[in-house]
Amino acid sequence: MSNDSARTIVYAGICIALTVIFSYVFAIRTTFVHITFGFLRRNLITMRFGPRQAGIVAAMADVIGTGVLGLSIFFPGFVLSGFLTGWLFGHFLYQKKITLRQVVLPFLLVTICIHLGLNTLWLTLFYGKAVSAIFLSRLLKNILCFPMEISLFFLAYKSIYTLLPTWQKN
Repeated sequence: MSNDSARTIVYAGICIALTVIFSYVFAIRTTFVHITFGFLRRNLITMRFGPRQAGIVAAMADVIGTGVLGLSIFFPGFVLSGFLTGWLFGHFLYQKKITLRQVVLPFLLVTICIHLGLNTLWLTLFYGKAVSAIFLSRLLKNILCFPMEISLFFLAYKSIYTLLPTWQKN
């Protein structure tokens, strides 16, 4: 095993652990709305790994988080959503100059297509509730969290890349 692949496996393991902690332990949860800080770790890590690896790490974190902690439901659709979220952020942030436009676009796509689209569909299928019963609360949460998540991402990005300017290039 080469030094690079061993380093990647270690980084991936740390990312999965941080995702589980930020998404499942430090979270505000109701049945249909979850507010977590897992997006911070995921988005910063996608800048290092790229789309495919970030998607795989996000999907693995979903499986491990629901399986080990049991704080959330396991549904294969959420694993797909996790992969797609990691992939989208990796596609837009990996080896790119970080600007407001570069960050807003993946946040917007993930919010509309995955959080409000796919995840609402998965909840509807899993719980057997009508979309109208859960969509409004999810819409409100996403409208409130959208600017907050972008702001926190920029704060974390500036902090990490000030301390570790070569991290993305290794």
